[in-house]
Amino acid sequence: MTSAACSGRAATTSSPTPPRCPPGWRGHSGACCDERPVPCDLGVRRQSRARDRSWSRFRSWPLRRAIPGLAVIPSCCARRRPLRFHAGRYVVVHRRHGEQGVSQTDPVKVGVLFSTSGATGAIGASQRLGTELAIAEINEAGGIDGRELVAICHDPQSNPARYAHLAEQLVAQDGVNVIFGCYMSSSRIAVIPVVERWNRLLFYPTLYEGFEYSRNVIYTGAAPNQNSMQLADYMTAHYGPRVYLLGSDYIYPYESNRIMADLVLQRPGGARVGERYVRLGATEADFRVAIEEIRASRPDFIFSTVVGDATAAFYRAYADAGFDPVRMPIASLTTSEAEARQMGADVACGHYTAAPYFQSLDTPANRRALASLRRHHGADATANLCWEAAYFQVHMYAQALRRAGSDQIDALLPALLGSSFEAPQGTVRIDPGNHHTWLHPRIGRLRADGDFAIVRASAAAVAPDPYLVNHVLGDWTVKMTELEP
Repeated sequence: MTSAACSGRAATTSSPTPPRCPPGWRGHSGACCDERPVPCDLGVRRQSRARDRSWSRFRSWPLRRAIPGLAVIPSCCARRRPLRFHAGRYVVVHRRHGEQGVSQTDPVKVGVLFSTSGATGAIGASQRLGTELAIAEINEAGGIDGRELVAICHDPQSNPARYAHLAEQLVAQDGVNVIFGCYMSSSRIAVIPVVERWNRLLFYPTLYEGFEYSRNVIYTGAAPNQNSMQLADYMTAHYGPRVYLLGSDYIYPYESNRIMADLVLQRPGGARVGERYVRLGATEADFRVAIEEIRASRPDFIFSTVVGDATAAFYRAYADAGFDPVRMPIASLTTSEAEARQMGADVACGHYTAAPYFQSLDTPANRRALASLRRHHGADATANLCWEAAYFQVHMYAQALRRAGSDQIDALLPALLGSSFEAPQGTVRIDPGNHHTWLHPRIGRLRADGDFAIVRASAAAVAPDPYLVNHVLGDWTVKMTELEP
């Protein structure tokens, strides 16, 4: 059985004309569907303890692409006729007139919506890689009771408007019931109204700011009680309670920095000595003011919620300023092996990240996953916290689909909620009460080789508390073991 991984050249962010369908492929009207723009008008709302936010009307061009040689359905035709992948080519499977439903031998289509270009292209590419690997493993093992898992992939180019539009396209035109996708909170917030309106399911494999629930979302990344609380406790205990907050200019950094400030202020002498935000895609020059403020205020540590390519730029600016991570390290929830690779191990060394997963983790499941990753994608392929969540959530979906027999949400959710899986980080479980995941918090310090030394780890999986009902620093430390000073 052929792997249904997505691949191919990433779309550029500046192309004024969307790519055309391959020769011979036509949409429902008979014309190439990429010849016309399709507007998508959404009023997006999100309930948060902090405040309600709204997004304005979105308009974008659809991006549709067939990937030659792989079992990926061209999106303009995926709903019109089912396809099979056989002997290295696409085969159109005709149904008799009036035939309804989906055969139990037809492929199972899923949407894959991660950015492989734009400001968060590096980490988005790793999430797509984790999704591809899990799909390949599932198909190599016989698929879903003999049915091939087929991915319909798009690159939203780190643009929330494109996420909203492409999610609508995946559901309305491609006919998928499940989407794996999104990195930034702004992209998740754009997609949620789509899956709620159509009653579809989004698997979201990224840590986030919490204070959210949707029946139509499974959250497999860390909630604040699974990373922020552990990081605040470790940094204040080892370095001190005076923190400088630095983040990218969107919702996740604002909310995460608020949580971190609340936590450090619980310590005697705790203080927020400064706070600044930079644009997405910031360069080293954009951090000059922040660097001077850090130099003047001399915090005990810097809490960074800078995301995407700007992460490497900030760490380089820190190193160029002559700051010493032994005395004043950067602590982050978002800096992973992917960003360390971008900035260089010499720049990354000595800084901290809180996450459920690090590539250096020595578990049987992680050794198997890494061996499979390198077998499929080469010896240089690297893993990170977002890769791991993207990987195990596909396996959890497949596990539930085998039990449910259908990918309709009303059939799938009962099989999914409460289920567990032996992930690379350890056994994870989806909480049936809030759709978040029980995870294994860890603190890692970057080494000179670009991997993390795990300095503190939870003794058991920690239940997700996305609303931070328990907001007292120290209550979670009893669940963690000190591994290194």
